Amino acid sequence: MPGFEVFGDEERKEIQDVLETGVLFRYEFGEQRKGIYKVRTFEEKFAAYCGARHAQAVTSGTAALKVALIAMGVGPGDEVITQGFTFVATWEAIFDVGAVPVFTEVDSTLNMDPADLEKKITARTKAIIPVHMLGAAARIDEIKAIADRRNIPVLEDTAQAAGATFMGRHLGTFGKCGTFSFDAVKTMTTGEGGMIITDDENFWRHMSEYQDHGHDHVANPGGRGGEGRSFIGFNYRMMEIQGAIGLAQLAKLNEIVASQKKNKAAMKAAVQQLPGVSFRTLVDEPGDSATFLAFFLPDAEQTRAVNRVLQENGAGAVCFADNTWHYYPKWEHLMTGATLTRSGWPFKDHDGRQRVIYAPDVLPASAGLMSRLLVYQVPVKLGGERLAQITAALAKAATVR
Repeated sequence: MPGFEVFGDEERKEIQDVLETGVLFRYEFGEQRKGIYKVRTFEEKFAAYCGARHAQAVTSGTAALKVALIAMGVGPGDEVITQGFTFVATWEAIFDVGAVPVFTEVDSTLNMDPADLEKKITARTKAIIPVHMLGAAARIDEIKAIADRRNIPVLEDTAQAAGATFMGRHLGTFGKCGTFSFDAVKTMTTGEGGMIITDDENFWRHMSEYQDHGHDHVANPGGRGGEGRSFIGFNYRMMEIQGAIGLAQLAKLNEIVASQKKNKAAMKAAVQQLPGVSFRTLVDEPGDSATFLAFFLPDAEQTRAVNRVLQENGAGAVCFADNTWHYYPKWEHLMTGATLTRSGWPFKDHDGRQRVIYAPDVLPASAGLMSRLLVYQVPVKLGGERLAQITAALAKAATVR
């Protein structure tokens, strides 16, 4: 990981197709583009790859979340449940549609704890967003069963898990929809960009219209600007160069995942040198995209001591207990209710009344896990010299007591 490690002639060819037409916009210009519709083709092939009926390309994984939530009808007065270990985009999108994020604990899968999910559901819960963090499946079957009993739609945040499966079925196809990110550090990348997959044609159509200012995309004699609009929208359109890169990257995705699995196995063997080490629970190990290797040490003190040695020897791991992008109590702007709006929205209503307050200590089970967690990103290309360096660093760290 990520896909830029395997950029090559395939991406260049797809981009050149676009440059030769001169059409960067995904719609219109039929004669000039000479039948080349990279974004549309990317949508069709990505849907087919995942086993979904429809796909909608957008400008980012964050936009994918927002477009999907809007199409679900989520808005002010609603609550959306997600997990306290995720990228900030998950809850930013919830706020951005006017709803309130509610956070659950994660369990040893590092994904949503179904037991805590049950406790967080209220009459205001209008969607549940489990996040398939670090490339591997949440307990999606249990989460979906809970949601179905309450008639609450599930949006799978699959931003970090392109190519991953659960029981032979691609992640993102279990809920009403699944969202993906193709940013610069994802398993497959278009630089920026995102995708939403679904089997619901009407839901897809709403997303298609919303991401293009509400245009219905019905062909008309007047060309673009003559379409009808049933509701307001916004601009989250993917451009043709991104679609072109996406096509080349998608064709490599299975090979990327296979390489990561091989490299993860080698890295895991090296990590097993550490006394008392245990590994993240994988609910379906064959379906893991192997983009990350996550492991636990017996206590927080040993975890930090081990990582100090790893850092000193050029093989430091990510300590998510300190990470300000992905871990609930480290989101200082969420904890303090920081916003640029004069009214204090989304933390306050327009009249100054407090809508929501977030305390840093409300997810103790997650805090316990994060304090003992270290993570390696797994590269697509892992040279022998780099693996030897990691192995040697881990051997030194194994002496820490």
